[in-house]
Amino acid sequence: MAGSSSQAPTPRVKGPLVWLDMDQKDLDDAYDQTVYAPNQPLLAARRKVTSESVLKRFPRERVAYGSSEFEKLDIYKAKQANAPVNVYIHGGAWRNGTAKDFAFQAEMYMNAGANLVIVDFVQVQDTGGNLMPMAQQVRSAVAWVYKNAARFGADADKLYVSGHSSGAHLAGCALVTDWQKDFGLPTNFIKGGLLVSGMYELKPVRMSKRSQYVNFTDDIEQALSSQRHLDKLNAPIVVAYGTQETPEFQRQSRDFAAAVKAAGKPIELIVGEGFNHFEMQETLGNPYGIAGRAALRLMNLAL
Repeated sequence: MAGSSSQAPTPRVKGPLVWLDMDQKDLDDAYDQTVYAPNQPLLAARRKVTSESVLKRFPRERVAYGSSEFEKLDIYKAKQANAPVNVYIHGGAWRNGTAKDFAFQAEMYMNAGANLVIVDFVQVQDTGGNLMPMAQQVRSAVAWVYKNAARFGADADKLYVSGHSSGAHLAGCALVTDWQKDFGLPTNFIKGGLLVSGMYELKPVRMSKRSQYVNFTDDIEQALSSQRHLDKLNAPIVVAYGTQETPEFQRQSRDFAAAVKAAGKPIELIVGEGFNHFEMQETLGNPYGIAGRAALRLMNLAL
């Protein structure tokens, strides 16, 4: 029919390159998960329903680990005494989410004979854009769990840390903490770490639109880029990401794993074929999922 011919959309004209082969829009999109995960609302709704179900069926102990209103954590206890403990640091672009939103993982750990601790901490909009208080609170929470493990039936000598997205960034910072200097604790009390879909070098993040709500400085970029502090890494780690994540979240994981390997530290890199950012998160609660299986294996727990 006349006049019915369609034209292909005009390709976007690329601007000046600002990071690797990316212009500013590319880089901004590469640090915006929703651009690459259109099903994010559906996955968030599923997570909400599952977490609410867990909260109804399993008791949690809510404990303060610091003096501020933000410094609390949720403990899901194993039936067994002296069970290992996983400390989970949640994501949310440093500005969203609370511990109860991630309760969906708890049933897997308890069924496997482990304790799960999910940490709450201040969000970046409540710190004037400063990430340092968040990192410090996460470190304080991990230290609290180590010191108080016996009071909720956990084995302090079997403590592991995990995190997803910005939570994996903060968990990465915890893994390269100088625990002896900063907390007077053994340097190797964390026995392993699982970092899923995280950020480990803040330079490109600072250049992205996340700088609109994060007040990046040279000091913050240096202190909280865990890839720059691998000399302080004292635990074997597993790094995981999905092939449908943004190009930068894929690259961050690959480069971090390569740097850990080059530093001569134990590292396993897991690639989730066909998984986007939020689908990788969902596997954290499944003992046969990519991240859930990795977590249990890291903790030496049989399926």
